[in-house]
Parts: sequence; C-alpha cells; structure tokens
Amino acid sequence: MSEKTLTRMDLSEAVFREVGLSRNESSQLVEAVLTYMSDALAAGDSVKISSFGTFSVRDKSARIGRNPKTGEEVPIHPRRVLTFRPSHLMRDRVADGNKR
Repeated sequence: MSEKTLTRMDLSEAVFREVGLSRNESSQLVEAVLTYMSDALAAGDSVKISSFGTFSVRDKSARIGRNPKTGEEVPIHPRRVLTFRPSHLMRDRVADGNKR
C-alpha cells in the first residue's frame, strides 16, 4: 500500500491536464470548490458528491471519558465532528484496489 497523499497542488495539476485551464485558473477553481464545501460544512450542511460519498457534520453530546494512564474520569464537552460516508461505488473501488 502506498503512503502517497493527494494534495491541493495535485488536484489543481489534474484539473490543468484534464480540463485545459491555465495552472493559475486550475488552482483558483480547486480553491473555490474546497472553500464552498468548507463553508457548507461549517454551516451544518451536508456535502454529497455522487459516486464518491457524503461529508456531514454530526453533533456529539457531552460524556464522561477516562484517562487511560491514570484511570481518572474526565468530562468530554459537546462538540461537532466531521464525518464521511463513502458511496457504494467508492467502497467497491477501494476494495478492488486491495486485490492488487
């Protein structure tokens, strides 16, 4: 399994090669899409990308946790967390990649 990480630069380079925009325009397009997605998630909306998956924000309630070193009980405050649920197509594609 490779340790490669896909970056913003990789995405903008792919847009540059596939779409034919200039490198600067490709970079601006990727930034605009990511900003739009981030703003929607920050507002509590879900972001669904067909054949890829759904990003959503979930509220977690307060609870009591435990420090594993000391065993001391620690309150965990309520918070919002980002979740991702891959589509069935993405799950199948990732699973097929494991067969290589």
